[in-house]
Amino acid sequence: MLQPNHTGRSSMIKFDNPDVIITDVMARHGKWRTNKTAVVCGEKRLNWGEFNHRINRVANGLVSMGLKKGDKVSMLMTNSIEMLEIMFGTVRAGGVIVPLSAMVTGESLVRMINDSDSIFLFADKKLLNTIESYREQLTGIAADYRFSVGVDADGWGGFERFMSDSPDDDYVVELTYEDPFNIMYTSGTTGLPKGILHTHHNRFHFAAMFAIDFRIDSGAVNIVTTSLYANGTWLTFLPTMFVGGTLIIMPQYDTAEFLRLVRREKGTHTFMVPTQFKMLLEHPDFDRYDLNSMKIWLSAGSPFLKQDKEEVLNRLPGELVELWGLTEGVATTLKPEDMEAKTASIGIPPVGWDVGIIDDEGNRLSPGEIGEIIGSSSFLMPEYYKLPDKTREAMWRDERGRTYLKTGDMGKLDEDGFLYILDRKKDMIISGGINIFASDIEEILAGHPDVKDCVVIGVPHEKWGETPLALVIPYEGAAAVEDDVRDWLNTRVAKYQRVAGVVFRIDFPRNALGKVLKKEMRAEYATIK
Repeated sequence: MLQPNHTGRSSMIKFDNPDVIITDVMARHGKWRTNKTAVVCGEKRLNWGEFNHRINRVANGLVSMGLKKGDKVSMLMTNSIEMLEIMFGTVRAGGVIVPLSAMVTGESLVRMINDSDSIFLFADKKLLNTIESYREQLTGIAADYRFSVGVDADGWGGFERFMSDSPDDDYVVELTYEDPFNIMYTSGTTGLPKGILHTHHNRFHFAAMFAIDFRIDSGAVNIVTTSLYANGTWLTFLPTMFVGGTLIIMPQYDTAEFLRLVRREKGTHTFMVPTQFKMLLEHPDFDRYDLNSMKIWLSAGSPFLKQDKEEVLNRLPGELVELWGLTEGVATTLKPEDMEAKTASIGIPPVGWDVGIIDDEGNRLSPGEIGEIIGSSSFLMPEYYKLPDKTREAMWRDERGRTYLKTGDMGKLDEDGFLYILDRKKDMIISGGINIFASDIEEILAGHPDVKDCVVIGVPHEKWGETPLALVIPYEGAAAVEDDVRDWLNTRVAKYQRVAGVVFRIDFPRNALGKVLKKEMRAEYATIK
C-alpha cells in the first residue's frame, strides 16, 4: 500500500510508458507465436521463434563489429528472407537501414551509399556485380564491413559465416520514437540523390494505420509480389510483420507462381501494381485456380484505367483497396465500401491524417477547385536527409503552424472530402496558356480496342509552347496504325486536348513498382515539334 506524504498525497510511483518499437513487437511474436509461420520464400520457411533468433544474430553480429546507435547499413538485395533478417536485425541493434534499388546503376548506388553515411553494406549474389567494380569508391565502408549474401566473393565477408559467429540471444538497445529507422532513396540516376528519413514513430504509425485500412490481422497471409526495397511493398509487408501474420515472399513476380501460391498458402492479402493485375487477369490459367481465400487486393503505384479497374472488381474475389501516396509520408486510400460511389477518386486519408489543396500562392482551396495536393500524417518524414533547403521547399504550414508536405501532384477534393488526382504538377501540359491534364486524354485513349497501354506527355511546340503527344503500346496483332489511333482520339477530345501524334512503342520505362517514368519519355521526345 502506498504511504501518504506530508501533503496527504500518495508518493509519485508510476509504471514505465516506453515507446513501442516495431522490432520489440516482433520479439514478442517470437515469444508468443513461436511455432507460427512468419516468413516463407521458395522452399524455406521460418516460424516466428526461428525468425526472431535470426534477427538477433544479425543485431549481435553488427554490434560486435562496432555498430552504434544511429549508424547506417545499406542493403543491395533482391527479395529473400535474408533481406528481412538484415533489415530488422539492423533496426534491433539501433542501426538505420538503407534499402537500395536494384534498378539503379553502379555510379548512382555509390552516390546513395556515400550520401547515407553507411558504414556496412550487404549485397546478394544477384546484385554483387552491380557494385563490385565501384567498391573502392565507397568512402565510408571498410573492407571488412562488406558482406556478400548467398555467394562467396573475394573482398567480401560471407553472410552465413557472419551469422554462425553471432549469438542468437536477445539484444536490447534503448530506442525512442525520435530515433531514425530508415533512409529511402527515390531517385539518384542523375545529380545528388534525395534520401527520405523516417523515424521509429513514423514506421510504427505506418504499420498500425495501414493494418487498420487494409484489414490486416494476425491471421493475414500476405503474398509479396514486388521488391522489398520499394516503399510501396512496405504497405502490406510491414503491417503483416507488425501484427504477427505470415509473409510469403516471391523472389520475383511470376503470374503462374502467384496463382499457385494463393492456392497453396491460402493467401489473404497482396499488393500489386495495375500492370500486375492486368497480367493476372489475362493469364490463360486464371480461371483454373481457386482464389477465394483472398480478402484484400491493394493497388498502388499508378492509377487504374477505368476498364481495367472494372474488370478487377468483377472478376477477383475479395475486396479491392486503392492507395495514392508518397514515400515522404502522405497517403489516401479508397476502401471497398466507397468503391462504387467514389470510383474515380483515390479516397480519404487514414485515421488522423490529412490532405488539402492549395494554389500557387499557398492559399487553401475549396472543394472542386484544382491545385497542388498537400498532406500531413504521423508517417510524415522529418526531413530529406542532409538537405535542409529541399526540406524547406517541400514544406507548407497551416494556420496553427503544423507542417504539411507539398506533394507536386495536382488534384481536387469533392464535397465529401474525397481526393481526385489529375496529374503531376511537373507533368501537366500547358498549351497556349491552357492547362491540360494528361490523365483526361489517357482515359479516352485507353478505350480504343487496339490500345493495350498508353501515356500522354507534353512535347515542345513552336506556337503553343507545348502540345500533347500520345505514346501507345498496341495489342499484338493490332489492325490500327498510328495515324488511325490519332484520328480516332482527336474526334473524342476537346480541341485543345488534341494530340500532335501517336507513337507506337513496345514498352515504357518504369520504376520498381511499374510506374511509368514520364520524365524520361519527355526527354526522349523533346525535339518533336
